[in-house]
Amino acid sequence: MSGPTLVIELAEPLSTAALREFRALMAGLSSRFDERRPGFFDVNVPAERLGVEDRREEDWRKPFPLALFGSTPADEEFTALMGFNPQREDWRRPFLVYLMGPGVGDESTFEAEHADELEAEAILGFKPTHAVNVSAGCNREIDHVATALLTAAVMDVIGGVAKAELLDGQASVVAGLPGVLGITDDDWMALGTAEFLRAWVGHPAFRLVK
Repeated sequence: MSGPTLVIELAEPLSTAALREFRALMAGLSSRFDERRPGFFDVNVPAERLGVEDRREEDWRKPFPLALFGSTPADEEFTALMGFNPQREDWRRPFLVYLMGPGVGDESTFEAEHADELEAEAILGFKPTHAVNVSAGCNREIDHVATALLTAAVMDVIGGVAKAELLDGQASVVAGLPGVLGITDDDWMALGTAEFLRAWVGHPAFRLVK
């Protein structure tokens, strides 16, 4: 995925009931919903459904007609210049949200991402058995906000602890937020609750690692 990613660490496998609630949440939030395997969701999530207010002017929300940009090559040139395609600009953000670990899928990825994490495990108080990745398909500012809020919404349903990589200088900001359990990896990783993610989104220095 081309946008930011957050990880939810789980102390135990998801029960059948928890997986059912996870599925219901994702289906309810999504404008496009595809479950590739149990617990693996390829979705579009409108930012408004996560509580994000669209403050753009009304005219700005409307797609520009292709006629303004001529042929397809011209449209592609405009996209490269402006950094976005105005024909496709909307708030239905693409995500891959997927459970991984022994017996559910992406076992090798889970093992690679959780190798030699004794410091994190000491803060967590458990060795993760499974995890959920929340990965955005785009990298605009709204995608960073939506990723954090979607992760928090998933945690409200299935529990777990959020693991977030940090940018240079963010550790001092994050350390003072509510819901932070600890900072690891020489100030490059934060562990926290859903409350932490929601508080961080509201901070001026908020930005996730792509």
